[in-house]
Amino acid sequence: MRKIKHIFTMVSIRLNRQGTKNRPYYKIVVVDSHKRRDGAYIEQLGTYDPLVEGVNYKIDLEKVDKWIKTGAKPSETVASIIRKVRAAQAA
Repeated sequence: MRKIKHIFTMVSIRLNRQGTKNRPYYKIVVVDSHKRRDGAYIEQLGTYDPLVEGVNYKIDLEKVDKWIKTGAKPSETVASIIRKVRAAQAA
């Protein structure tokens, strides 16, 4: 009996590093989980700048919810940012 391989492409929401040496700036993007960290992405959902004090992120929750409903898994850092944005909206 011949085995059939099923290839499932997992889509994830993660950070894409931009900027220069010692000056990181990140885009929050939807990407195929098999792609490189800084490779091509499907859609940009927001930004994150760790060098800025206070609120250092901007994210479109409508797009995030759409992608999560279709099966995208956020990374730990992106999930933390999403929780912060939802808490700020609730307050």
